[in-house]
This record gives sequence, structure tokens and C-alpha cells, in this order.
Amino acid sequence: MKTILFVILISFLPAFCFSQAEAEKKSLSKIRLPERGLCAHRGAMKTHPENTLSAFKAAIEAGAHMIEFDVQLTKDNQMVVIHDGTVDRTTNGTGKVSDLTFAEIRTLDAGGWKSPDFKGEQIPTLDETLNIMPYNIWLNIHIKGDGDMGLRIAKVLAEKKRLHQAFLACGAKAAEMARKEVPEILICNMERQASNWDYVKGTMDMNADFIQLRGEIVPEFAEFNRTLKRSGIRINYFGTDSPEEMKRLFDYGVDFPLVNDIVHAVKVVKVLNITPVNPNFRLED
Repeated sequence: MKTILFVILISFLPAFCFSQAEAEKKSLSKIRLPERGLCAHRGAMKTHPENTLSAFKAAIEAGAHMIEFDVQLTKDNQMVVIHDGTVDRTTNGTGKVSDLTFAEIRTLDAGGWKSPDFKGEQIPTLDETLNIMPYNIWLNIHIKGDGDMGLRIAKVLAEKKRLHQAFLACGAKAAEMARKEVPEILICNMERQASNWDYVKGTMDMNADFIQLRGEIVPEFAEFNRTLKRSGIRINYFGTDSPEEMKRLFDYGVDFPLVNDIVHAVKVVKVLNITPVNPNFRLED
């Protein structure tokens, strides 16, 4: 009798899994992501220690439309969120991230350098960072590493149902490897990053989903952006906290300027009819 029941249960399992996957896919398709807005560079880094959970939570609370963060590997191949190649500037430790184990990384204070209020803040993992993010903002994930990193992060994003909102900011090699494993992964071209036609053309040739212009805001921006928009490419810009520059960038067709002071910037762009995001932390049934 037990054997019969087991066989019956097993026979229904594929249908159940398929049904669950379809429900999740339908739920994700209902989520509307911002068409334009502000990208919180390393979270709310003006007021909080950069690339920490407190900085990300503050950016979410402020209504950020996109959050940028950096991922690299520890000595024992754990994915952690930190910008610099060393821990010296943003922790009380010293040494290369790649020379430290995850256990060693976790003993470091990543907040006290900013303010005593943040003492004891840890360097977060990629998983911890994704777990606090709402489903209705863009996630700009800057890869600090080789092509294999892109593949690994793409797998995590697929497992965590984040492919609709997250993109890898990376070079051609990392993009190619990630796409082989997860074809639907979104890519921001960081190869030869600049503000010129070579970068625009390279991004289109890569069939990237995003570009991240940087440098002087030149008159050609408007034509760059018209060309990119015709190819369906979304446009980021690194970076500014100037209200005047934000307005110029939006006028030229930039979708998401990266800002350090997200709390202030969100207030600035309200006059441009860009409203803060009301974060959604759950998938609808």
C-alpha cells in the first residue's frame, strides 16, 4: 500500500513543479519596473557605509529606482559585496579581498569608518543582499572578477527569481559565459566604458540590455541616446549629485543616473515627475 501511495505521489510531482513554476512566472510578469529614475550607487553611500545592508535599506526606503553594488570573491570563493580590491578603505582590516577567507572577512567592521552609529556592520554576501531587495526595482550588479563570476551570479539570480530585475555590469567575456548558462540574463556593457560612439556601437554589437555612459556630458549625448533607444537599450550614467546635471541627463534621454546621495536626489527629481518607488517585497499569488 505504501509503495502504491509513493508511486502516485511521484507521478503528480512533475505536474506540481510545472504548475508552481508557471505561477511564479506569471507573478513576475505582473511586476512593473521603473522606466527611468535614480540609481543608488553602492546604496545610500552618502549617509551610510557603502555596499552594506544598512546602505541598501536606506536607499530602498528613500525610493531608489535602481541600486548598484559590487561583487567579488574571497579566497575561499564566497561571493561578497565590496567595491575595492582591498578591505583597507572601508573596514578596520587590511589586505586583498581575494587573499582573505570568508570567515576572516566576516570579522571585519565595515561600518565604523563611516560613523560610530554603524560600528559592527559586516560586509554582506550576495545572497544576503538579494534577500533584502524588493522585486520592483532594478539591480545593477557590477562584477569585480573574471568571466566565471558572471556565470555564478547568473545562476544565483535564476534560483532567487531575480532575472526580471537584475543585470550584470560586466565585460564581454563575463557576459558570454553568463549567457551560455542563463540565456535570459540581462547585461550592461562595461567594456571600453566612456561617452563616445565606439562605446555605443560596442554595446549594440554585444546586444546588451543596458549601457553605462560616463565622463563629460557632451552634446552628442542626445544622439547617442536616440540611437540606443531605437535598439531597446536602457541608459545609465556614472555619475552625478548635481541637480542641474540630473535635469540635463534626463533631457538628453538618460534613464538612470548613478548618484551617491540618493536621499537628496529623490527629492530633487520629484519636480521632473519622477516619483520614488514604493517597494514590493513579495510576489503576488
